[in-house]
Amino acid sequence: MTVPGDQPVRVLLADDHAAIRAGLRMLLDAADGVEVVAEAADGDAAITNARAVRPDVVLMDLRMPGTDGVAATRAITAEGLADVLVLTTFDLDEYVHGALDAGAAGFLLKSAEPADLVRAVRRVAAGDGVLAPEVTRRVLARLGGAPPPPSDADVPDPAPREADPRLDGLTPREVDVLAALGRGLSNQDISAELVISEATTKTHVSRVLAKLQVPSRMQAAVVARQSGLA
Repeated sequence: MTVPGDQPVRVLLADDHAAIRAGLRMLLDAADGVEVVAEAADGDAAITNARAVRPDVVLMDLRMPGTDGVAATRAITAEGLADVLVLTTFDLDEYVHGALDAGAAGFLLKSAEPADLVRAVRRVAAGDGVLAPEVTRRVLARLGGAPPPPSDADVPDPAPREADPRLDGLTPREVDVLAALGRGLSNQDISAELVISEATTKTHVSRVLAKLQVPSRMQAAVVARQSGLA
């Protein structure tokens, strides 16, 4: 879901602590071009409110009563209601991987600086992915497998990875875009590398996600890395 340049980014806050929601609302409403349009205290309410107001971004806590943030993220992305940016206290692998597997477009810790949070909301609304520095290395390791051995290690090269058959449906340009997603490039970076407009990049990214049948660019990056494109 991409926000037109002149429109404010509409955000839904999902967190079971009212004080945290109040602080986030104050921060985001004070930012230029960002507007909080709804709140939710649990996953069920997040899904219901996302259906009602169709925000651009849901800022999602993971540990909430009833339907948790991972299940809510999966439901919201499956219906195409909004992009989800996870904001949580926990950087445990099970939470990080669970959120990204559910289709979250980004993952930040609540310890993030206010300016970084606002920037992340804007990036997700623009179609980019965001990962907290604290978890980036672990996510990349999971996508790409174990790190390579030292250069002087006397071990054979790993066997080439098998391409995902879904790649057969991609055009050459879409394969280029997928490879760029696998390297973690933003839409702006992809546009510069491929010498195309950002609007064209966004169209290509949307088509790649649709053809691969994945809910987010993070999932597309998984396909790219597992297929040896990145």
